[in-house]
Amino acid sequence: MPLTVAYLYTTFPKATETFMQREVLAMQRLGVRLRIYSLWGGGGEFAGLPVEKFSMWRLLELLWLIPWVAVTRWDVFGVLLKGLLTRRPPGWLNFWENMLGAGFAGVYYHHFRRDPPDLLHAAWGGAPATAAWILHRLNGHRYTAAAHAYDLYEHGGDWWLREKLAEARCIHTSTEMGGQTLRERGLPPERIQVIRRGLERFPVCKPLREPRVPLRLLAVARLVPKKGLRHQMRIYAALRAAGIPFEARIAGEGPLRPELERLARQLGVADRVTLLGHQSQAQVGELYEWADVLLHTGIVAPSGDRDGLPNVIPEAMAAGVLVVTSPVAATIEAVHDGDTGLVAPVEDPTAWVAALGRLSTDDVLAARCRTGARAWVEREFDAHRNAARLHACLQAAARP
Repeated sequence: MPLTVAYLYTTFPKATETFMQREVLAMQRLGVRLRIYSLWGGGGEFAGLPVEKFSMWRLLELLWLIPWVAVTRWDVFGVLLKGLLTRRPPGWLNFWENMLGAGFAGVYYHHFRRDPPDLLHAAWGGAPATAAWILHRLNGHRYTAAAHAYDLYEHGGDWWLREKLAEARCIHTSTEMGGQTLRERGLPPERIQVIRRGLERFPVCKPLREPRVPLRLLAVARLVPKKGLRHQMRIYAALRAAGIPFEARIAGEGPLRPELERLARQLGVADRVTLLGHQSQAQVGELYEWADVLLHTGIVAPSGDRDGLPNVIPEAMAAGVLVVTSPVAATIEAVHDGDTGLVAPVEDPTAWVAALGRLSTDDVLAARCRTGARAWVEREFDAHRNAARLHACLQAAARP
């Protein structure tokens, strides 16, 4: 019998989370029967699969469900109440996420009891993991969960992360950094599986452009604090001051756009830097064809949020785009300085000028980094091989 898995997402599908879409497609190819639930946004249909979006109006059902659970399932309600009374959430957003997950579990309690899947899989450690954990407590469903970046780090990490993941049969994370963080939180090492994302197919590696003048620079990122784009603007200003010809394009949208446009004008680089806004996956592919170097200036945001290993880094590496990154989070798991790319501290624009200057003129270094980068991606970032590993984890977790 094929495995039936109920995938729980915060928002699905989501334009900035193409890696989640690839995971669904891979599970489909492996014969998994998927039931997809989106707790906040998204909904509709994806790859022929209905995506059931949770209606916020259904939270009104909790007016009678909460007293019922309190009376009939104090073993579950008491744990939640104790958490509410004794622990302070790291922020209101995380509090709301957990309450959303708890509300979904309460509303869908009978739904999953009537038609149980073989396994619940929480795609994130926030609301989806809360929902899976409570449904496990209420109905005894087997479940697995994933945690990758913001759910591990923002404001110190999710409120109930350890409790929620401790009872999961498998905990999926996509970086070694994530695995180490989960172990430090006291979660069972034997249940933690580091399984990277991946590319469904590897593009043809384009030839090295010679000469690389002007140097074509690309950033693909949401315009949010953890991407370090304020630092990136200062790097562009330092490049201009050093007399290195360049053209830069930034693909992505977000709340920092007005500030970044203003900063580009103030630093005198508005004529060299173009903010393109949101780009489709096909358009990003065309930008990889254009670019010489991908810049990733990730930082730890004031909230504590940071990237894991952004998909754009291995995507660019596979396409033959050189990569320069800051040594923050899990980027250095892929970008090994001098072998698969270059690493520079984001607070030091002169270090970035030196790194980009080397890549613009040193063909031997550029060729070595491109060869090493492609080899790393083919070894570590094969979506089919990595999906098969995740599928094996889900199968094992679903067994009685």
